[in-house]
Amino acid sequence: MLADLLIQDLTIEHPRAVRQEKLVTAIQQYLGCGAVGLLRLDGDFLCPVAVAGLAHETLGRRFEIVKHPRLSAILSQRDAVHFEPGSRLPDPYDGLLASKLGAPLPVHDCMGISLYQDDQCWGALTLDSVEGSVFDGRIKDTLRDIASCCEAVIRMCRLEDEIRALRVSSRILEQPEAANEGGENQEIIGRSPVLLKLLHELDIVADSELPVLLMGETGVGKELMARRIHRKSARRNAPMVHVNCAALPESLVESELFGHVKGAFSGAVVDRAGRFEAANGGVLFLDEVGELPLVVQAKLLRALQNGEIQRLGSDKPLKVDVRIIAATNRELAEQVRNGEFRADLYHRLSVYPVPIPPLRERGDDILLLAGYFLELNRSRLGFRSLRLSSSAEMALRTYQWPGNIRELEHVISRAALRAVSHGALRTDIVTLEPIHLDLDIGMLPREESTGTVIPVDLLQPIPLKMALDSYQRHLIRQMLDTCQGNWAEVARRLELDPSNLHKLAKRLGLK
Repeated sequence: MLADLLIQDLTIEHPRAVRQEKLVTAIQQYLGCGAVGLLRLDGDFLCPVAVAGLAHETLGRRFEIVKHPRLSAILSQRDAVHFEPGSRLPDPYDGLLASKLGAPLPVHDCMGISLYQDDQCWGALTLDSVEGSVFDGRIKDTLRDIASCCEAVIRMCRLEDEIRALRVSSRILEQPEAANEGGENQEIIGRSPVLLKLLHELDIVADSELPVLLMGETGVGKELMARRIHRKSARRNAPMVHVNCAALPESLVESELFGHVKGAFSGAVVDRAGRFEAANGGVLFLDEVGELPLVVQAKLLRALQNGEIQRLGSDKPLKVDVRIIAATNRELAEQVRNGEFRADLYHRLSVYPVPIPPLRERGDDILLLAGYFLELNRSRLGFRSLRLSSSAEMALRTYQWPGNIRELEHVISRAALRAVSHGALRTDIVTLEPIHLDLDIGMLPREESTGTVIPVDLLQPIPLKMALDSYQRHLIRQMLDTCQGNWAEVARRLELDPSNLHKLAKRLGLK
């Protein structure tokens, strides 16, 4: 029985993502259906948190409920909902079924049921079968029991999160489920160990009043991380004021930060408060802080040291209570050595430095983010379905992403439009190929021994064996990084027998 399997599994402590994955896999095997999806309600969207039988990129998608009538119907009632074969309602998983990738879903059976926690709708469970007339009236009772099992597992995940939080901080975090799914920070998408470790670190430092320096390449999401710190801090109900230091003209930086009095300079016709005063009691986010002129850096240092500012043209100091979060894509330590940045200010800002990992180090998060941007563009551009081919997935995995998440977003948006310009119809299932992505071949990784470019562009004339070996070598290395050197976990994720994986790694020179 399914319940017996789940109860036995509840005796073992698992991370939330693993437990939810085991849940949907068990349901798929128990019912013998083609696909199972567990989706969490997040405002006006349903967000997949675990899937079986669906493309991996599905986990990154966000389904807007009003645009998906099947999902809307499931959430409209607490009983099971059956969509008979031949239903004209569009299916949110069109083109995403693992056994039929890129193809329209054939006449198939579909069921779903809403899930609840503490009498509040938590989300939904969906079932799909490519066979017609599989889900008859009798399965409704079974699905109700399965829904109860799902709700128990969801509650267990929540309790485990609270226990882990207690171990770390000796208290229950206000919203323990926000670490990876749902709620206020769903904008930070990813499940890689490096990202989860970063989010955990940010949640801890958020409780302090320490200045934080977020460091990372352009496009890695430094502003999102700053907003997370603010949300998790005691200042969450106070304003967070964003200042893009790189966008401020040098002549106006001081006035923007500290304000000015009437007559301080030509055009100053009234007194004006600066960003520090606007952020009083809250957080001031100084984006691209390395761009600040040296003369302004001295005044910023005083504000950090004494909590005092002076409006431009005034001799009267003003007390402010502001927490500083700064961000930069520059090497501030190098700028200090070159005399371009004050050493004392650098040490004040970097009381708690946090490096943000680039996208290329986040493993499968690339596909989750790609799924998010695919669904965004599908809805925005009016596609029936928008997905990636396996070769396009390979291209995304192996590209170096110098522009990180921002570049990935632009690549997916351009690829969707390029597919239409190449003749794709928005009413069809549109599959994006490497030619649509148009990634710079110069930004592909090179093998250390031969210098051969990994062939994600299928039009490149390269021997097939070399291409396969190159890709397998890169993929195993990437998985080893993601799994922190755990070969057994790598074998599980790649769906290989462990002994075969070790033999392959030895042949490829990885062992």
